[in-house]
Amino acid sequence: MNSFIVTGTDTDLGKSVVAAMYTLGLGMNYYKPIQSGTEDETDRQAIKRMTGLGDDRVLDDGVVLSQPLSPHRSAELDNVEINVESIAPNREGLVVEGAGGLMVPVNRQTLYIDVFAEWKLPVVLASRTGLGTINHTLLSLEAMRKRGIKILGVAFVGDDNPDNIRTISEMGDVKVLGRVPMMDSINAETLSQVFSDNFGGSL
Repeated sequence: MNSFIVTGTDTDLGKSVVAAMYTLGLGMNYYKPIQSGTEDETDRQAIKRMTGLGDDRVLDDGVVLSQPLSPHRSAELDNVEINVESIAPNREGLVVEGAGGLMVPVNRQTLYIDVFAEWKLPVVLASRTGLGTINHTLLSLEAMRKRGIKILGVAFVGDDNPDNIRTISEMGDVKVLGRVPMMDSINAETLSQVFSDNFGGSL
């Protein structure tokens, strides 16, 4: 399986859960180009906890920044200059997780969406099922298409909301990949079950 990006319509929606599910379900490796914030659990650590995978499958982050802020500001506070070329995915079979939404600045000149376009990797867009998702998702889809980014589809996260999902699919002219429900326990077994039941076992 070729590498692809998992990004979200905004932050804290469950993007890492989607990335963990695909890493397990497709037998791929996980990579986070920029990690902002180290005080609590990092996304890499969360992926290892949720999947049970080791360092051979959950790769080192490209850049680690101390503050839980937008990468551009966190880098400034850490006196770090983010080199987009040095953090680019450099192997096949990667699930590459973005940070926040598409318009998050990597530095003062570049947005994450511009980096994705430069990397020429297809994208899975993680999106909420609840109120506000139609606007956020359709805007994200439009922005990616304007930059020529290939969209594999939308992976929804949350309680079932058939009309929101249908509206986004029809008005956004996009494939619905599946839905990750709210789970009491997130681990390799439950993630694999969701992937098999709700995502058809593939992209």
